[in-house]
Amino acid sequence: MADDSIAVVDLDRCQPDRCNYECANFCPPNRTGKDCIVERGDFYGDDEPYDGAPDQIRISEDICLGESCGICVEKCPFDAIEIINLPSELEDEPVHRYGENAFALYGLPVPETGQVTGILGPNGIGKSTAVKMLSGELTPNLGRHDDEPDWDAVLDRFRGTELQNYIERVIDGDVEVARKPQYVDQIPKQFDGNTRDLLERTDERGALDSLVERLNIGPVMDQDIDSISGGELQRVALAATLARDVDFYFLDEITPYLDIGQRMTAARLIRELAEDGDRSMMVVEHDLAILDLLADTLHVTYGEPGAYGVVTDPKSVRNGINEYLKGYLDNENMRIRPNAITFEEHAPRESVKGQTLFEYPDIHKSYGDGEFSLDVDGGTVYESEVLGIVGPNGIGKSTMAKLFAGQLEPDEGELDVDLDIAYKPQYIEIDQPIRVDAFLSSITDEFGSSYWDTEVARPLQLNPIMEQNLTDLSGGERQRVAIAACLSKDADLYLLDEPSAHLDVEQRVQATTAIRRYAENHDATVMVIDHDIYMIDLLADRLMVFDGEPAVHGHASPPQPMRDGMNEFLADLDITFRRDERTGRPRINKPGSQLDRQQKREGEYYYSA
Repeated sequence: MADDSIAVVDLDRCQPDRCNYECANFCPPNRTGKDCIVERGDFYGDDEPYDGAPDQIRISEDICLGESCGICVEKCPFDAIEIINLPSELEDEPVHRYGENAFALYGLPVPETGQVTGILGPNGIGKSTAVKMLSGELTPNLGRHDDEPDWDAVLDRFRGTELQNYIERVIDGDVEVARKPQYVDQIPKQFDGNTRDLLERTDERGALDSLVERLNIGPVMDQDIDSISGGELQRVALAATLARDVDFYFLDEITPYLDIGQRMTAARLIRELAEDGDRSMMVVEHDLAILDLLADTLHVTYGEPGAYGVVTDPKSVRNGINEYLKGYLDNENMRIRPNAITFEEHAPRESVKGQTLFEYPDIHKSYGDGEFSLDVDGGTVYESEVLGIVGPNGIGKSTMAKLFAGQLEPDEGELDVDLDIAYKPQYIEIDQPIRVDAFLSSITDEFGSSYWDTEVARPLQLNPIMEQNLTDLSGGERQRVAIAACLSKDADLYLLDEPSAHLDVEQRVQATTAIRRYAENHDATVMVIDHDIYMIDLLADRLMVFDGEPAVHGHASPPQPMRDGMNEFLADLDITFRRDERTGRPRINKPGSQLDRQQKREGEYYYSA
């Protein structure tokens, strides 16, 4: 194989008991008598260790003809093989490779004392591998998985680079690490007790009281961990991580389930801790507005998820995000996406009032003995529009969605919505031991059609997970399946509650595209509840704004033009946005800055005209 290609075999998908080794039988080198694709047991022998089952396949990268052939990729019935041409600019050897035909990582991010280092890129690209190496849990093997080097060899590899001093500290055992996990909904499965018990164990800096107050988690301190919401779990996880007294903090996605105000609070806490003492902070985040505000430097990651990942040298945050959106990395001379992600100056398209889909009156709904109440001002929803819904957590957005979906009855106001409604809830509970393809095919007759594959499966990256069970999916995979299931139903109104949660930037854009195209091609009406300003900006024609006092009373205004709605929403949060001059993307103004003060005086909270 050419030096700039690798072969990757997904051992979770390789199922030799269900195929006839088509990959090996049709491989051109094999047909000339060479051992390019063989069974792992035949190659390694009985006395040598090997990863995977002995009857699974192994591909010789020395013999393979590379991506220009690709016959094995096409012949494999389970999509278990990838032959990938690597960018020619990469170093000869990766920083780490997990084994024969396994994932390879090129480059490492650089923690900087007193700064927040951001990481931007798709899921499955090696960020967890990088953190294990930066924390000393995993020694980089420099691609020599069969003859692993020691830390001294690793130091030699990085001598003279920005990582040298940091790696010396790792070798000396001088780096302690605190991590916030990506999927906070897994915390109740790992910890049995109440919130106070969990947080008091982590309070090494004596900062717990302040963190509890600023993150507003006092009301759940004496509740069991398994009884609190996703947004509360996220804030508890942040408090538990930031209360530690360590050298290196790694925070994997701080924004899922948090509203914009809570995201701003989390960003301020991280910045304050980075600037107060001899600490390094590293944040993986897919909310570009928050990442832009939070980070001092940025590493862009690219590659093929599950196959190989590349970590760029540090960039300025603005340039890094803009290059990522453009799909072309300037210093690396590397195109990472065929098309740029672009933002319009105003809403994605002018809202044109079409036929009325339904009108709804003023609605009132309350829970228990005055525990929470919601008032919704009457309004009109039009056919073929995408209506964005924004507001703080605990303000009644999901309650309104359930009212419209017929899962709740209002206390006041007759809600006569005689429509077929498809609803994706905020929290996805999947407990069916059924394969993804069987689940989706049970929902729609279009499953497997060219249209469905092009407009739903491909944008949502479903094909690689079709043969997995629903119960084995990650949070992001579950989210994509839930979006597909919602869009696959024959309905008049599609209600999606927080579809961006656990999706990386690329997946959010793809999901946005799928939702938008589905609405346009089917003349369907879509209502989307989300906290990601970028997603709302790309998606929505009009906006419904919620205000009030979280967990006490919520109020929803009628749908209004995008810009008017965003100005109302952001004014309530005292946050201003501007447009990037080069890309048009929304950027949060630094609180108290000259532009922040000017826009507030002009009443232009979303962007300057």
